Amino acid sequence: MPPGGYDAVKKDIAKLLVQSQDFWPADFGHYGGLMIRLAWHSAGGYRSSDGRGGMDGARIRFFPEFGWPDNTNLDKALRLLEPIKEKYGPSLSWGDLIALAGLESITSMGGPSIGFCGGRIDAADGTASLPLGPSQEQDAIAPCPVDGECEFPLGQSVLGLIYVNPAGFRGIPDPNATVADVRSTFQRMGMDDIETVALIGGGHKFGKMHGACLTGPGPGPLEDPSNPYPGTCGTPGSSDFGKGINTFTSGFEGPWTTTPTEWSNAYFANLLDLEWELITGPGGNPEWRPLGLDPSDPENGIRMLTTDIALRVDPAYRKYCELFKRNQTALDYWFARTWYKLQTRDMGPATRCIGPEVPPPQPFQRPLPPPPSELPNFAKVSKAIKTVMLKTSKDAKADVVSSKPYFGALFVHLAYQCASTFRATDYQGGCNGATIRFRPERGFPLNKGVKSVLKVLRPVYRKFSPSLTWADLIVLAGYVALEDAGGDDMKFCPGRSDAPNTPQMRRATRVLAPRDYIKDPILSVRDNAQVMGLSDVETVALAGRLRSPTQQKRVGFSGSYNADPSILSNDFYRLLLSETWVPVGGAVPFGNITVSTEFQAEGKDIFVTASDLALIWDRSYRAVVVDFVSNEDYFKSSLAEAWVKLMNADRFNGPIGNVCHP
Repeated sequence: MPPGGYDAVKKDIAKLLVQSQDFWPADFGHYGGLMIRLAWHSAGGYRSSDGRGGMDGARIRFFPEFGWPDNTNLDKALRLLEPIKEKYGPSLSWGDLIALAGLESITSMGGPSIGFCGGRIDAADGTASLPLGPSQEQDAIAPCPVDGECEFPLGQSVLGLIYVNPAGFRGIPDPNATVADVRSTFQRMGMDDIETVALIGGGHKFGKMHGACLTGPGPGPLEDPSNPYPGTCGTPGSSDFGKGINTFTSGFEGPWTTTPTEWSNAYFANLLDLEWELITGPGGNPEWRPLGLDPSDPENGIRMLTTDIALRVDPAYRKYCELFKRNQTALDYWFARTWYKLQTRDMGPATRCIGPEVPPPQPFQRPLPPPPSELPNFAKVSKAIKTVMLKTSKDAKADVVSSKPYFGALFVHLAYQCASTFRATDYQGGCNGATIRFRPERGFPLNKGVKSVLKVLRPVYRKFSPSLTWADLIVLAGYVALEDAGGDDMKFCPGRSDAPNTPQMRRATRVLAPRDYIKDPILSVRDNAQVMGLSDVETVALAGRLRSPTQQKRVGFSGSYNADPSILSNDFYRLLLSETWVPVGGAVPFGNITVSTEFQAEGKDIFVTASDLALIWDRSYRAVVVDFVSNEDYFKSSLAEAWVKLMNADRFNGPIGNVCHP
């Protein structure tokens, strides 16, 4: 927290906004439009498919985001903020500063706010943005065969832009043809129709577009790192060459309203009440101007983009445009909440937020009820888990060990599936809440049968409820099974709560679906590990957890690598290296060839998956496998550390704190 708190920072920003500087004059005497654009574009790269992108990290300062065409001239906004960052130093992150600059810009011009979530942590470089593209990493994970028509799992439809081409789908200024592009892109970034309309119309109420001439902004930061986007419009050598009225940023020119420094619903009145004609702007791009106005009418100077007109022609979008036109209060409500969501959705639950203006948890933050005020005796709970672990159940098929039922490996599978939805990219997911009990999570492919396993644990839950939550029970069952199988002792951290089974929670959980669009086994394993925040050692160790042959068959495989799933050992790794593996499953792409999804040890009833073999196909992972084969104690200690980390990953206490590791 900066000295004087966030209020002190906001006061400094408020002064900056109205102090126009010669190197980059403020439009209409106010930098609000510029700072809103900076904050919007810093956050707008977020995509719900894997939680990548967003404001946290402030990676707009680095390549690739810094060099995106959509971020032209935002280097000037960062330069304007540098004195404030220097004043507060490490106590104020760039991420929080940019978010505050956007919020203070909105409120200083009369716009609404529901609060501020502080606590963003700055990235050291732009590596985490490489999968956003354009890059080799992006092309491998989420290729876009036709730029301008990018689809899920990418967020944007045009690489290097935040959302869509403002000129229209494929650059064609057809509003009707552009509607689907706008809707798809905003949905992939987690916004529904009313949020999309509120964000576009509210954001475009401020500032203006810049496209003063045909020759563009000049060399970008890759071509001229010392002076990117110097401008080419105007008279060379003049004081306003390349800036002010001669600025070129997006290549479109003009404000959306006649009052670009004042909050209102005028954008929607203009959009719906005026007729619009297509023209070519001074920047050479298609844009829309009012039709049939008196030459003296100041509204002659306003402009709309094809993406704006798309909101007018689509019935669903138009419904919300009409609502916001007639009801300023409704616009205030939705814009404030949608802006907060835009700026905060990569921050995870509200428990990671700090500051005096943190609003109540919002739906996108998957708010959970408080845990029980009194917790059970977990030694007794563990004993009860062991009892049902070795007991026949009418509700579920158990593994069989020495002719006796054994549910331990299924308990480990349940706990892992519950916790492995965690994403370090946007701090979503994890087992806190135990949403694996409900759809859609319960219906994820590898979760087939978890409903029956939950029924096996139900007597334990009933015995200790209401002081025992399902979330704690699921996690503890995994601990008990691993330790009983010979794993290292692990410290259990209780206090989880159970999510309600509401439509709101189900919608928030849908984004955690498995990323099965990556078919290359090595790339899939590596990408999952990166999203979950796991190291190579942790990734390889977790793969060696107890594995249920019953569960493997239930989800469509032929079997498992082990006949006795009740013993934890390094046999998994030894088998990977020592056996000859024959493909027996369906084929998936792997580089320039295809590989099977399942493999059998030659001449033996032993089966592994392509993801398992990726651990020896990848050289870095293979080195860890070799270490685990040579030292079983190292494997067990590594598994215990990785297991505890994953099970507790979602137990937030502020931006970097964890209630389990004070």
